[in-house]
Amino acid sequence: MDIIHLLPDSVANQIAAGEVIQRPASVIKELMENAVDAGATKVDVVVEDAGRTSIRVIDNGKGMSETDARLAFERHATSKIQKAEDLFSLRTMGFRGEALPSIAAVAQVRLTTRTFDHELGTRLCIEGSKVISQDICSCPSGADFEIRNLFFNIPARRKFLKSNQTELNNIIQEFERIALVNPSVDFSLMQNGTLVTQLQATNTRQRIQNIFGKKLGEQLLNVEVDTSLLKIRGFVGKPESAKKKGAQQYFFVNGRYMRHPYFHKAVMEAFEQMIPTGEQIPYFIYFQVDPANIDVNIHPTKTEIKFEDENSIWQIIVASIRETLGRFNAIPTLDFDTEGKPDIPVFTPNIQDGTPKAPRLQTDPTYNPFNHHSENCYHRETTDWDKLYAGVEKAGAPDISLPAYSPDMMDLPLENTDGDIAGNGYFQYLGSYILTAVRSGLMFIDQHRAHIRILYDSYMKQMEGQSFSTQGLLFPEMVQFSPSDAILLQEMTDELHALGFDITSLGGGSFSIQGVPQGIEGLDPATLLADIVVAAREETSHPGNDIQHTLALTMAHKTAIISGQILSHEEMDKIVGDLFASTNPNYTPDGKPILTIMEQEKIEKMF
Repeated sequence: MDIIHLLPDSVANQIAAGEVIQRPASVIKELMENAVDAGATKVDVVVEDAGRTSIRVIDNGKGMSETDARLAFERHATSKIQKAEDLFSLRTMGFRGEALPSIAAVAQVRLTTRTFDHELGTRLCIEGSKVISQDICSCPSGADFEIRNLFFNIPARRKFLKSNQTELNNIIQEFERIALVNPSVDFSLMQNGTLVTQLQATNTRQRIQNIFGKKLGEQLLNVEVDTSLLKIRGFVGKPESAKKKGAQQYFFVNGRYMRHPYFHKAVMEAFEQMIPTGEQIPYFIYFQVDPANIDVNIHPTKTEIKFEDENSIWQIIVASIRETLGRFNAIPTLDFDTEGKPDIPVFTPNIQDGTPKAPRLQTDPTYNPFNHHSENCYHRETTDWDKLYAGVEKAGAPDISLPAYSPDMMDLPLENTDGDIAGNGYFQYLGSYILTAVRSGLMFIDQHRAHIRILYDSYMKQMEGQSFSTQGLLFPEMVQFSPSDAILLQEMTDELHALGFDITSLGGGSFSIQGVPQGIEGLDPATLLADIVVAAREETSHPGNDIQHTLALTMAHKTAIISGQILSHEEMDKIVGDLFASTNPNYTPDGKPILTIMEQEKIEKMF
């Protein structure tokens, strides 16, 4: 009995959809790339409920005929390639012929399309790989894809979609990647009837600025190099634009977004010793390579690309960026601290009639340093040393011997039967650790992490009880965010108000900061808010991390006392007391240890 059989097309398409269509953002990526391949100059994206309910992509490209519209949803049907050799000369985004059948296998699809040379178009409805209807209709030229109820026939996949905020962030991310590499195309994105972003056709630098703000655009340096191996165009940030989190970093090759950790290291290598360790620099680098020298057919998402000679490209990247930094004089110069130093006067020649004259030297030809009887010889005044040191012998030499060790030297009491903490005596070590004696030995407390835990608990109570106080700003601060960050900030408005922020949206990603929480003097409100948004964006990938936790943790990190800050005895006493009254004195909210104890037995063994 034969047991091997062919799978039905509907099942095969669902299997393929598991790799190609992972979430609503995958649908938008595939449809937008198809629109660009079709020569569209305008692409509109409309989503409802972050793509769960509906996704619609409308373009003014070349469109499809009645036959092509039906054939496009068949597996491995494509207009991009005809033979295997075409894989080595790809100039389009798509080529597999898997995207549309994969979408149709897990959603309800309606396609309305018309070519330029036809008066009437075609409307095709497909549900779960089954064609429901195909009719002739009147419609604009181009293509209009409407995808409804994604994963309606795969409940497990639909159940494990993330929150609407997370899915929308992924959609905006894919939208921005395609917009960055196609600046000559108009793009727009709407979510639940609200315009998220609208981008007009422009040049690459202006497109970057329109998406990520004017401030980033002003920090970019132009990179341009032509070699026989490849051409590089793009922009890198100045060294002062480096930051620990949230740097915008993009690679594109032949108009396609890619991830490449090896080339990322090459960029960071060019900035070695110019930016602090652990910080990242923004960059937007576009490669033009002979398609025969790369392989994009590695993964269905086509974001992983293999290059034929990666080592040479590494060297070209490093050299081109260093050349850019030198050409724009972006390499930091030696800047010594001159505060309190004497001013060195600038030499001004004595010019008469346009000819500088040498200065005249006053000399005494009769002076002889070996003639002690010379009148001009310098005579040192004698010093009465006996008179100066009178009484020293009576007082005796000071006793500089060290006293014997005593616990009183550090004010650390050794016994206390009321609890584990032995007393209220503390000693600060290196301005970073608080030491105190406990029954079991010697306790070390990281003052920075301890304060983070204390502030985190305080901020969480503020947001839960709405017991906040706001300090108004004399002059409101303006801050600009990218579309994805602007949406995320709007989602956090209530929690930010609970902390004491007074923020107003001005539209277009602009916000006005009119008030900040009391107690954060010395912090830049715009920078603090940007850091909060970056932290919230990164936390969305971890289930269970809500907005309140992210806000409280970010605020605590920004406002906690720093390592190296000298504390008084009263300040140390308060930190230790508040720490052991907190919800978890052992660990920070992000899981880092706060304290450790060196046991008495270990201390005794050391001696």
